[in-house]
Amino acid sequence: MFTRSSKWNVKAIILVALIGIIMGVIYTYGFNWAYNVIKMLLLPTGFAPLTDTVFAGLWLMAAPLAMYFVPTVGSGTIGETLAAIVEMAIGGQWGAVTILAGVIQGATNEIGFFPKKERYQRFSWKSVLTGAFFAGLGSYIPTYFLYGWSKYSVQLQIAMFITTIISAFGFDGVLVKLITNLFDRSLKPKIDYY
Repeated sequence: MFTRSSKWNVKAIILVALIGIIMGVIYTYGFNWAYNVIKMLLLPTGFAPLTDTVFAGLWLMAAPLAMYFVPTVGSGTIGETLAAIVEMAIGGQWGAVTILAGVIQGATNEIGFFPKKERYQRFSWKSVLTGAFFAGLGSYIPTYFLYGWSKYSVQLQIAMFITTIISAFGFDGVLVKLITNLFDRSLKPKIDYY
């Protein structure tokens, strides 16, 4: 029987590591590839910067998945950071900045769950969507300064902020919650509290 473990043990460490590795590979060979193609196609239109924010939520998914399988403080931050390390190590295009982004995005994703252990264990819509919102902020704010988005028009900056939050809600929130609901139904997990 499948169990979610709310304590750090060897099984939990391996599970979070696997989520980080798998998502890092998906980030690099799935999302980054699609991102690059779409951004290239949009370059002549002037809307290419929106690609950064429309895709933002896709790169936030490792944290809530890690928190679902290991519902305890720190699992989201560790899962997202490991995904970022793997993404960088196998050729991710943003280099070492990816690790900083992973730490920030994982930690901000946990805001929806922290500090109550029950929130991690319940993995409710409210916690997931709150975490997605803060992860969206954790994605937008650092990249705004790192990549000089302040040089864009105010309208484009507003559009980029809105699309970041929508992307975070859509991918990091709704999609992850629907995926975990499928796990709940098909595997009927029990939570190991002790």
